[in-house]
Amino acid sequence: MMGDKEIKRKGNSYPDRVKEDKVTYEDYASLDDGNRYELANGVLELMSPGPSVPHQIISAEILKRMADTCDADYLILSAPVDLILSAVEVRQPDLMMIHRSRLGIVSHRGVEGPPNLVVEILSPSTLRRDKLDKSRSYAQYGIPEYWIVDPALGALERYELNGEAYLLSEIFTSEMTVHSNHIPCVSFTMGAILSRVPDLSN
Repeated sequence: MMGDKEIKRKGNSYPDRVKEDKVTYEDYASLDDGNRYELANGVLELMSPGPSVPHQIISAEILKRMADTCDADYLILSAPVDLILSAVEVRQPDLMMIHRSRLGIVSHRGVEGPPNLVVEILSPSTLRRDKLDKSRSYAQYGIPEYWIVDPALGALERYELNGEAYLLSEIFTSEMTVHSNHIPCVSFTMGAILSRVPDLSN
């Protein structure tokens, strides 16, 4: 179990990162303070408040289209599900795809090993974490493909693992059909996804 820890507030909000001794998955799983965390190299990182409505709609619409064409071959999971990459690295991607030949990495606890694909949907509060920190983490643990969806630009960036880092393979916008060399069943457009997001400016 973890020793006592102190979480200092900045004004009325928690900091993004909780400073303490190295934490393991067992410590992380035992937390019950009402907050959501990820575990990055043994450091608890406080996640931002619940995703926005547009974020959730985009996630659901991508999942729906993945299921339409890929469900026979892949298990498709949406957050919050723990991706347990090691005893000190636990992430919660927005979406994951695991080929059904690899379902041995799926347990009651979560996904315990690298899925075939992880997807993160950007928001202003997660931009640095998704584009830098998580990119390094997912590459380090050998996840072959990483998508970053940018709702503000209406774009999906597809990254492929090349050695120990990701290379940007393609950027899909508007009516360009999203496709993947690793996951050939994928086929949808960002235009179709974004058309399902209502105008919530009022």
